[in-house]
Amino acid sequence: MDVGRVVGRARQVVSVLASPALRAAALGGSPVDDRTRAAIDSFDWLTDEGPDVSVLGRTSRGLQRLQSPAAVLEFDRIERMPVKDVERHALSVRIVELVFERLGPDRAVPEPVLNAAVGMFATDVSVVRRDAVDLGVLTRTDDGSVYRMVRRLA
Repeated sequence: MDVGRVVGRARQVVSVLASPALRAAALGGSPVDDRTRAAIDSFDWLTDEGPDVSVLGRTSRGLQRLQSPAAVLEFDRIERMPVKDVERHALSVRIVELVFERLGPDRAVPEPVLNAAVGMFATDVSVVRRDAVDLGVLTRTDDGSVYRMVRRLA
């Protein structure tokens, strides 16, 4: 499943339903300006005969998968972390939070286990781990072999 395409198509459908001009152009055959026509023509789920039920059906099934407990299986690992510190830091922190939600927030985690868990989300494990330590989200033993999540106030 192409998650971006599924979500993008769903956003298009919602936009059509929310906009009187787009709705009229897509469903009512009303005269439209060039900008609206260009928008309507770019939708792969809308033909001259109306909505393509097959495409919308696949989109619906894709959205249902994204709402299931198995949704995480539909996403690829993060291949490249953001270059900007503020973006990378936020992503690193979120990855570490997810890892410790699953492993247990109070658990002492050996580095190989942490690496494997972070590796499920991102390929650059050392950057995520280093950001989390530098930001005070994780502590580690002096020899760097064991990590703990720092309790954070809600």
